[in-house]
Amino acid sequence: MVRRTMAAAFAVLALCGAPAWSAPKSVSLTTAAPESAGFSSERLKRLNGAMQALVDQGHLPGVTTMVVRHGKVVAFEVHGKKGFDGPPMTRDTVFRIYSQTKPVTGVAMMQLFEEGKWRLDDPASKYVPEFANLRVFKGVNPDGSFITEAANRPPTMRELMSHSGGFAYGLVPDNPVDKAFVTNGVLGSKTGQEFIDKVAAIPLIGQPGAQWKYSASVDIQGFIIEKLSGMSLADFMRTRIFEPLKMPDTGFYIPADKASRLASLYVWSPKVAKLVPAEGFMVLDISKPPPVASGGGGLVSTSADYARFAQMILNGGELDGARILSPGTIKLMAANHLNDGIMTGKEGSFTNARGQGFGLDFMVITDPAKAGSPVGEGTISWGGAAGTWFWIDPKNDLFFLGMIHILNKDGDPALRNLDDLSQQLVYSALVDPSK
Repeated sequence: MVRRTMAAAFAVLALCGAPAWSAPKSVSLTTAAPESAGFSSERLKRLNGAMQALVDQGHLPGVTTMVVRHGKVVAFEVHGKKGFDGPPMTRDTVFRIYSQTKPVTGVAMMQLFEEGKWRLDDPASKYVPEFANLRVFKGVNPDGSFITEAANRPPTMRELMSHSGGFAYGLVPDNPVDKAFVTNGVLGSKTGQEFIDKVAAIPLIGQPGAQWKYSASVDIQGFIIEKLSGMSLADFMRTRIFEPLKMPDTGFYIPADKASRLASLYVWSPKVAKLVPAEGFMVLDISKPPPVASGGGGLVSTSADYARFAQMILNGGELDGARILSPGTIKLMAANHLNDGIMTGKEGSFTNARGQGFGLDFMVITDPAKAGSPVGEGTISWGGAAGTWFWIDPKNDLFFLGMIHILNKDGDPALRNLDDLSQQLVYSALVDPSK
């Protein structure tokens, strides 16, 4: 890295403006005309038209989208129905957000970080002793048993929060380690301790820090939150995040009096090449509190609720007087935490060549041009298994939320790049970024 003098550095800042996430201005969510935030109303209609077309063509029963800049809600649209034969989609429709739970768990972790209860480069085994002697997968014996070697060290907390610790998840059918997560019922554990014991008994996919691998590590974070706080994950999130942020429709189950607001859940079936009602292990029973709250994918929420979470992040950790995290902690979460070995690799989704890194439970755009995206540098994002998606762009002071309820959506080519399409249409409508 080239070292500049302080004078040169200040000159660069003067020419380029303040860097992302610096000294954010706290604003509340209000409704405003698109033009007041630099958008073209006419061009935003392209987003509405694209979403409505997906509904009209039968690719979706319904969808909600929201565009917010400078705290101004310039678009909050609903299209279609909650289910193909259901009532109309509404702004307060409840969705299973699956892995959009992960950033919320990350915020909960960082609240404990701010209290000095853990450090990024601590070994995870300091808080989960069962991880002190993990093994690493090397192959499979003729009898089906694993060939393993000792991990050269336990994964760190940083690696746990950036999916680089070597854990698996159960999502890759032809991977023996992922298969073990399924056959051992890891994600169906009845207690947190049972979950940890099962994870510890399965070898890592590779040495800690050697690769990025989407994993169960955020569910592990949920276990650590409970251990460090002395509270259930559900109670911690409710009292420390949801109640302060006024997110009444977010939690690990949906009460009976709100059940009618839940969108119907579908799955793309390759056998019949269409959407069918979802069933199976991915369809969690959300009619009652779960035996183990999943920090990796258990929450239900609404567009309005998650918007308050996103605006809190964009504000640097505060919304309407509720201070959840400090600006410095938000900046730390939004930084790329993958090591140089991963980022300089030729393979994988998160490398310098792709312009994408990974922060603390968020994906981070490190180079928009290489990522092929119109978003600002430093944009963070993630999505859920049922197709919900969002991004938060500090450079342009905006965020976007999209909510659908379809598992395996990528099986339908029309839905495969829904996040990319929405980014193209949103930024093509941002015609005056200076406002």
